[in-house]
Amino acid sequence: MGVPVTDVFGGVVLAGESGGHLALIVALIVALGVGSQILGDRFRTPSVLFLIIAGILVGPEGIGNWVTFIDPIVTEDTFGGALSTIVGLSVAVIVFEGAFHLKISKLREAPSANVKLVTLGAAISFVGTTVAVRYLLGTQWAIAGLVGALLIATGPTVITPILEVVAVRDRVEAALETEGIVNDVTAAILAVVIFEVLSVEQSSLEIYVQRFAERLGTGLLIGLMVAGIVWYVLRHLDLSPDNAPQNARLLTLAGAVVAFAVANEIFSEAGVAAVATAGIVLGNADLPYEEQIEDFKGDVTLIVLSFVFIALAALLEFEKLFGLGWQGIAVVLVVALVLRPLLVFASTTGGQFTTSERWFISFVGPRGIIPASVATLFALELQNPNTVPFNEAGADILVGAVFLVILVTVVFEAGLARQIAELLDVIPMRVLIIGGGQVGRSLADRLDDRGENVVIIEQNPEIVEVAREAGFTVHKGDGTDTDVLRAAGADNAKIVVAATGDDDANLLVAQLANSKFSVDTVLARANNSDNVEAFEDLGVRTISSAMATAWAIDNEIERPALSDWITHFGEEGDIQEITVTSDELIGRTLSEIGPELPPGCLIALVSRDGEVEVPGADFTLQEGDNLTLLGERDSVREAMSFCHPED
Repeated sequence: MGVPVTDVFGGVVLAGESGGHLALIVALIVALGVGSQILGDRFRTPSVLFLIIAGILVGPEGIGNWVTFIDPIVTEDTFGGALSTIVGLSVAVIVFEGAFHLKISKLREAPSANVKLVTLGAAISFVGTTVAVRYLLGTQWAIAGLVGALLIATGPTVITPILEVVAVRDRVEAALETEGIVNDVTAAILAVVIFEVLSVEQSSLEIYVQRFAERLGTGLLIGLMVAGIVWYVLRHLDLSPDNAPQNARLLTLAGAVVAFAVANEIFSEAGVAAVATAGIVLGNADLPYEEQIEDFKGDVTLIVLSFVFIALAALLEFEKLFGLGWQGIAVVLVVALVLRPLLVFASTTGGQFTTSERWFISFVGPRGIIPASVATLFALELQNPNTVPFNEAGADILVGAVFLVILVTVVFEAGLARQIAELLDVIPMRVLIIGGGQVGRSLADRLDDRGENVVIIEQNPEIVEVAREAGFTVHKGDGTDTDVLRAAGADNAKIVVAATGDDDANLLVAQLANSKFSVDTVLARANNSDNVEAFEDLGVRTISSAMATAWAIDNEIERPALSDWITHFGEEGDIQEITVTSDELIGRTLSEIGPELPPGCLIALVSRDGEVEVPGADFTLQEGDNLTLLGERDSVREAMSFCHPED
């Protein structure tokens, strides 16, 4: 027998026995977490789905429940009384990491929608969910309010993995990230306030507002103070020349933990607001070694995220889920299919989002770690007869409703996010335009109007401001820098256009795009027509500014009607190329196909085996022919689907 010693959890263990057993369990959970991350990457599916499955397997409802001679690996007694502390610190790291990635430049993508999602949207979610739980599950208003508050949160734990495998437009990404970070804070604080007011005999709106403001204000203040200290140390103190990057990483992580702990010591759950505030401030403070800090935090977050999701999923009791009956399923349907679309469409009205993007945001709002962790902690408190808000039945409803929504939304919304995006056609072709001058902005405007995801790279602060005010996504930096190109999304880009006024810079950008990134099409602007031949000799497709201008002037002189038509064509018309794949077109002549094309659209050119020609009425189409469609915008889009149904 070992010698009894008091463990860090406040319980008593046997040295050398329980400690080793617990270490083995922790090692297993970490291994399962890493495996889940690998599976998520392998199958292009958010890892949260695999984490929950792994948690259920090692819990009482998993293998231990199916095979009688195998005991559950993770139970409520596994971590003693330390689970709440472990979960709390893990949540701090997760929220900080998500907030650190929330850049102010992204928030400018759709500022009004972002604000509405975390205010109007949060209010619709809270009130609607509370009413649904109150009347469908027949519980008291306070318990319904707890469920409503917790289910406001989506959170970076489930949103970030989705955005890693679904490359949506920046404005959609910004909306989902902003909502996740801010509503995590709102949900946690609001739930704690409601829970604490349960123990107050004379509750009133004034008490709710006061306690909410105390926690939010404390979190903001502590977060700003910690962020200021970390920024000052990283910027103005020498952190050991031999190991400065490592010290910067450790200092940033320590700052997040300290902010959380200090704020929580003053008011419970103020820590979530503190780490969110510190993360946003530091993430936009242009810190030294920022890239190394992000990589380090990302790895740490994956570990703690895996641990917490698996541990909480292991404690899930299916009996509490099934005990809700059809009313529980009704709550899930109301939350996911009624309230979510309602709040999204109400928050994005009159904005830059397309209808498909609004539906995508509506159908991709899975709940994450904040609802799961806080609901678990509240349930333990509600089940304790020694506490003032003792309510065992309410605890079962709280855990059952929250986890049922989490499971269903994670499985169907996170697990099928890529399929939803493809069905709604919200995964755009990413185009990088280096140079935000008149040429770059004019091109970006045309591409954006066609629905492409355009990112401009520009290093001149004045031009950056002008382009952003015009509504473009602008990445500030030197486009001839590989790291800047990668940060702007060159790894996922289909087209890179070097459109600066400097031919040397354009040539370098084109060469980097060809050699460092898998870009399908690279184009360069040649400001000096004498450089065109040199560019093309190096394999760079080149457009001469001088020749393009000369052609435009020549058209104006010799073909004024055509020139006028081309000038105004972008307002109502479109020209697109599409590859023929439809069996309905292959082997048929244009005279046969013409009547089936949408009105206001025609096939202007056909490219086959590198040869381009204007087709006649008896021209027979073959599979793989590239058609140039010309006409009214809507008609051209309809014809593209007709010729290439897979698009």
